[in-house]
Amino acid sequence: MRLPSSIFVSVSLFTAETTAALYLSSTYRSAGDQIWQGLTLLFTLVPSVLVQLTLTFIHRDLSRDRPLILLLHILQLGPIVRCLEAFCIYGSVGRVEEPYVSITRKKQMPRGGQSEEVERQVGQAEGKLFTHRAAFARTSVIQAFLGSAPQLTLQLYICVLQQGVSIGRGTLMVISLLSIVYGALRCNILAIKIKYDDYEVDVRPMAYLCIFLWRSFEIATRVVVLVLFSSVLQLWVLPVVLLNFLVFFLYPWILFWQSHSPFPENIEKTLTRVGTTIVLCLLTFLYAGINMFCWSAVQVKLNDPDLINKSQNWYRMAVYYMVRFVENASLLLLWYIYKTDFYNFIRAPLLVLQLLVAYAIAIFFMLVFYQFCHPCRRLFSSSMTQGLWDCSSLLCLMCTSASPQSRPMGKTVLELPSPSTRKEPPGERAHDSASNSTDDMPNDTTYDMLNDTVYDIPTETDNNIGGGINGDISHNVSCNA
Repeated sequence: MRLPSSIFVSVSLFTAETTAALYLSSTYRSAGDQIWQGLTLLFTLVPSVLVQLTLTFIHRDLSRDRPLILLLHILQLGPIVRCLEAFCIYGSVGRVEEPYVSITRKKQMPRGGQSEEVERQVGQAEGKLFTHRAAFARTSVIQAFLGSAPQLTLQLYICVLQQGVSIGRGTLMVISLLSIVYGALRCNILAIKIKYDDYEVDVRPMAYLCIFLWRSFEIATRVVVLVLFSSVLQLWVLPVVLLNFLVFFLYPWILFWQSHSPFPENIEKTLTRVGTTIVLCLLTFLYAGINMFCWSAVQVKLNDPDLINKSQNWYRMAVYYMVRFVENASLLLLWYIYKTDFYNFIRAPLLVLQLLVAYAIAIFFMLVFYQFCHPCRRLFSSSMTQGLWDCSSLLCLMCTSASPQSRPMGKTVLELPSPSTRKEPPGERAHDSASNSTDDMPNDTTYDMLNDTVYDIPTETDNNIGGGINGDISHNVSCNA
């Protein structure tokens, strides 16, 4: 059994950031900056309360007689207690014989076109530790993008206005950046485990390094761009932020309404329809917060039983990074045009070039991760570079067809091959992550999105949910001019 080091890292970042924020807010109070003090406390206490509620919800403490645990969560000490409980469980493994064990079935990564299914016994203590890891993986994402990301943006904005960095503010900014990057990393790993829950996933150190560098450059660049733009156009930053947030908040709901699917009722048995709606709104709120600063590896799909899209959509990712790159360049251009004498101490053209290059470096490490370091890249039906190339070709075709002068005299037809005529190479008959990941094969395990618990069920043929997310574009689009 692995040491719960991820739990320790999550709790350490949570405690360090909360302590640094409280100290910095006290310095703002001493200096008479009540606005900065209030915003610093707001971006500290709100995510802390959400973290406590998430831990209570996943562990189902409301339905259990544990008043002391609930009291500690009210005092905002829940993560520390959960961490101690997890290490106590880890230390007790092997000392007492398990009264019963459960059997899990996982497939190994295919080698030579074949994958073997392996059964493994999971004891009660290991199952509890698994639930703790899953809970802290989700709280790390909540803390990162609902607390650390706005906190880092606020403190960097204050540094720009005051043209200086104090020790307390600099410490909080470093911890916040580490918390955001770690939360994005946990989001990537969580997405891999959810999409490929039938397989035994082994994430190697080189994959962690690529994700860390990818997310570091992406998030740092995004925060700096927003701060520079807001420092010269304070009134326009609010529409930009609200537009970004509303687009990503409403997008999962629009897809859900277009699918005409019934309202999800299987999130939690004890929740009413109103409670389920609140949980779904919080989920899409978190999804919008993630996409505000970086690409969300976990794609929300409200008409799926797990609420997560398990297909790998290269087109959506390509469109996101293209639009985000153009947006960052536009905001930097506006900042360069409207900058005042306040920025005479820096070389503005060089700064703009550095930020654009840093975002390009982030995209480069993302390509390296998906092309060479992804633990399930053998299950991809097509490589990411091929998907990005197809997306670029499709965008060029759309731009060409939109211009009547450049349109040829012939007829351009976009044909989607029917299922009866579509041909696939024999090597691509394996688990296809670009279409429907697990709908076309019998599944011996089910996956609980809330606590990552694996349940054994009889083998039966699942119903096809719909073959990927709404709006996915097939990789096999042939253009005959």
